[in-house]
Amino acid sequence: MMDTKDLALKLGLTEEEFERAVHLTGRELTMEEVAVYSAMWNEHVSYKSSRRYLKTLPTRGEAVVLGPGENSGVVSIGDGWLAAFKMESHNHPSYIEPFQGAATGVGGILRDIFTMGARPIASMDSLRFGAVDHPKTQFLASGVVHGISAYGNCVGVPTVGGELDFDPTYDGNILVNVFTLGVMPKKRLFTAQARGIGNAVIYMGSPTGRDGIGGAIMASHTFEGDSEGKKPTVQAGDPFMEKLIMEATLELMEAGLVQAVQDMGAAGLTCSTFEMAHKGGVGMAIDLNNVPKRVEGISAIELLLSESQERMLVVSPKGREAEVLGILEKWGVPAAVIGHIQDEQVVSMTWKGREVVRLSPDWVVGDAPLYNRPTADPLVLAKRRAPVDMPEITANEAFEAVVSHPSIRSGAWVWQQYDHMVGAATVLPPGEGDAAVVRVNEKAPGGLAMSVDGDQDVTWLDPQTGGYNCVAESALNCAVTGAKPIALTNCLNFGNPEKPEVMLEFAQAVKGIARACTDFHIPVTGGNVSLYNESNGVSIKPTPTIAVVGVLDDVADAVPMAIRDKDLRLAMVGDERRTMAGSLLQRLKAPHLGGTPVQANPELHNNLMHFLQAAASRHMLAAAHDISKGGLAAALFEMVQAGGFRYGLKATLPGGMGGPPMVQLFGEGPSRVIITYYLEYENALFDLATQFKLDPVFLGETMADLFIIEPFLSYTLQELTVLTKG
Repeated sequence: MMDTKDLALKLGLTEEEFERAVHLTGRELTMEEVAVYSAMWNEHVSYKSSRRYLKTLPTRGEAVVLGPGENSGVVSIGDGWLAAFKMESHNHPSYIEPFQGAATGVGGILRDIFTMGARPIASMDSLRFGAVDHPKTQFLASGVVHGISAYGNCVGVPTVGGELDFDPTYDGNILVNVFTLGVMPKKRLFTAQARGIGNAVIYMGSPTGRDGIGGAIMASHTFEGDSEGKKPTVQAGDPFMEKLIMEATLELMEAGLVQAVQDMGAAGLTCSTFEMAHKGGVGMAIDLNNVPKRVEGISAIELLLSESQERMLVVSPKGREAEVLGILEKWGVPAAVIGHIQDEQVVSMTWKGREVVRLSPDWVVGDAPLYNRPTADPLVLAKRRAPVDMPEITANEAFEAVVSHPSIRSGAWVWQQYDHMVGAATVLPPGEGDAAVVRVNEKAPGGLAMSVDGDQDVTWLDPQTGGYNCVAESALNCAVTGAKPIALTNCLNFGNPEKPEVMLEFAQAVKGIARACTDFHIPVTGGNVSLYNESNGVSIKPTPTIAVVGVLDDVADAVPMAIRDKDLRLAMVGDERRTMAGSLLQRLKAPHLGGTPVQANPELHNNLMHFLQAAASRHMLAAAHDISKGGLAAALFEMVQAGGFRYGLKATLPGGMGGPPMVQLFGEGPSRVIITYYLEYENALFDLATQFKLDPVFLGETMADLFIIEPFLSYTLQELTVLTKG
């Protein structure tokens, strides 16, 4: 018969962690208590390898109302409104079962938003799959996209943008990062801090089953060999129930029947009870017999470890339980009173008349392990930056390789599966702008811009520069539309933290993110760390993903990226530095990555963002687009592509700038933007740029039928459309 230590090891605790739990508790643990510790002390929940680094991120700012530690961060966006937003990963589940893994990732992040009191109005995703020709890529990509669309479309929250990349580093471990933003009036802000002795603890949502058992524990381990056996750890989603829960929750809040609320996400009922009690400095008495159950014969341990979806835990005022249950019944949401808040700061749980759990939230949450894992010598990273020669290829060969890559050619096959206009709040939908733009309130002109960005190649070469530039690019994408960036959330996707090289990557990337947040005055309001992204001993490239939110005073000022007219002037403004190091062309054509990437200059980058905001507010820009993956040639192509290939352009490389022609065309560096404008605005635009210490470079004009970058590239628009097929 299995003893408590055997169970602890089976559920992922180390021998040292088990002994720590016994020491904190001061007695022998029950089997159920072992399950609690294993659920709460795994990497995915406790952040035991990353917490010490996350504490260095700046989290305070003028707009920040709530920073990290709640279901989501909250910022003030003016006119009495707040925005709640967060990004989460669902990487491991999506690789094991792509449809349900991605779908339930959407469901979880939606609950994180409406538990704050906000109505979700927009989602984005950052998707990374293996090589296009890998045998599993098509299956995984189609399943993930279908899962996201099926869930989001059913709930009625538009997916308005995101990013997509294919890289062999993700062959055995894809990344599915999902972002959601919601808005609410200031008076309707809620937290997960349980309070009020005697207040009722109410379970609401789908009954608990055995699906998803140990999901958070699974997400804290690497993939070794076949993943089929882990399918039972992936949850199954029900978007129709999610919609009912969302509407019911918002109604309960309006009726004054919610004191605190939390999603039963990672670690399920265990996490929600212990975290809510810990945040509020109270205890809870829970009767597990009252938990709604989907299957007969489910055990107390299974109830504690299940991650069945569409479940919430609500603390409601004592004596008003019937009102709560009545509203939930009206919406068709299963619910039950399962306990109450108690003065003694202990979470006690009974099962079939016996107390099976009696633990302090301070032990389980506050005293979770915190590791200072060893990091490799920085020389490991320096060796990656050894120069690498590019093969001799023509400009046409390079251009066709870059623009036919899925990260550059239109992602319409993805976003056309999403209902990006539901709710009628979307102003700049997918493919229309560098950032998505949504209206906050139909009665007011203001809006929000949001962008999600990552760069695994630059981050692999230089994690600190990669982290820094990811923040810079996401902020710039918001500024390109005319918005002022105010805050960010992140998903930090890395390999096995028990490897010193991976911990060095993580530490350096977080350092870069922290510096960028300070330099650009963009605080972190929350996020997610996903470690153990490794299969068969090989970790993914370090992939921090950054989502920045910005405010627009008037959505009518939002600047698109699409070229939609001829005889527009083209100019480039920003940093002249660029390199092949970490570029898309280097990834595609060089034997391996190498060289030193360019890090954004904070003064220049801030000036560029302020210039773009000023130009947009003066309605001087017809379109604008940042130059990122693929370099200048790809950025010009993307602007033509966004316009549906109805208009082309004729540009000339500026002589003597940015190095050799191939580097000018395909080299990459931060803080560069292409702007298009009518001739009548040219003098005013260039004068405005001078005020911000910028020196625009004239490139050419838009035209009807051709795409020309003299003297290297010349295509008809029909020829360009052919390049994007496949």
